[in-house]
Amino acid sequence: MLHIDAAQQSGSGTIVRLAISLSALLGEPVRITHARARRAKPGLRPQHLAAVKACAELCGARLEGVEVGVQDFTFAPRTPPRGGHFVWDIGTAGSATMLALGVLPVACRAEGPLRARITGGVFQDFAPSPHHMQHVLAPLLARMGVAVELRVVRAGYMPAGAGVIELRVTPARKPLEPLELTAQGSVREVVGVAFSSHLEERRVSERMAHACEERLLAHGFPCRIERVHDVQAVQAGASLAVWADTNTGARLGADRAGAPRRSSEAIGHFVAEQLLADLQAGGSVDRHAADQLAPFAALAEGTTRYVAPRVTDHLTTNLWLAERFGAKVSRHGRDVRVQGLAR
Repeated sequence: MLHIDAAQQSGSGTIVRLAISLSALLGEPVRITHARARRAKPGLRPQHLAAVKACAELCGARLEGVEVGVQDFTFAPRTPPRGGHFVWDIGTAGSATMLALGVLPVACRAEGPLRARITGGVFQDFAPSPHHMQHVLAPLLARMGVAVELRVVRAGYMPAGAGVIELRVTPARKPLEPLELTAQGSVREVVGVAFSSHLEERRVSERMAHACEERLLAHGFPCRIERVHDVQAVQAGASLAVWADTNTGARLGADRAGAPRRSSEAIGHFVAEQLLADLQAGGSVDRHAADQLAPFAALAEGTTRYVAPRVTDHLTTNLWLAERFGAKVSRHGRDVRVQGLAR
């Protein structure tokens, strides 16, 4: 049984989700200790528990010691991952997109298509934006051989949550193809979506989009951002996401969720500056995709190569964890190489 000390590296809940996901996919039992030991509330929170149970459902795993608050537990897969229709409810405003990202590697090599309806928080800080997953990560995974669709059924924000996303995955019929993306190239276009719920009177979508478009245009990048005014969410909230396509096939994105006392203009400027920083750094993927790609690269047949715009804790953590499961990883500065396990 593989032992993962989850207090290592970033010490975040990402270690728990990714370790369980790789365990489920590779059929390798894992003992996790010190889960989120360095956090203010250590141990599994409801969103982590939901991710562990979702992966367990996909592979019939035997669980020992899994409950909210525990730091040490065992996850032992018993069957190859299966497809099917699933409903997962976190029960809090915990991130639904984090859960989706946790099960994605398993679904990529499942025995059949997966369709999952996930309830929880949808737009929030420190969690993947569904628009980034749909428009940036999914196209990159398509190049590796797996079809991913993610749709926002109902937006959900802190603290109420109650958002719903739908994840659909058509597994690859063979091991994933390695991703070779080492040159950023020249930007061809920048597009995006400014999404707000119950805030049309305050013109939040318009203000976020205009601030972002203005800042990007000042740096020579015209941008087209769709304005969306939602009324289905339980409470008011907002999010902005943009992504840039280049002539080498690279796609880099940036995003920001709304929050109390965070102005629409501040969100627009933040997203523009984040995208500009990643472009100016020469990344062939953005800072979020750089770490999100690590587990998929670990499963590919061959060597995946890309250039991260910056080295983050999440990137070093995910590469470290891929190595713990047997992938061969090398990183020289921001150049990342992962020789996959071909599973």
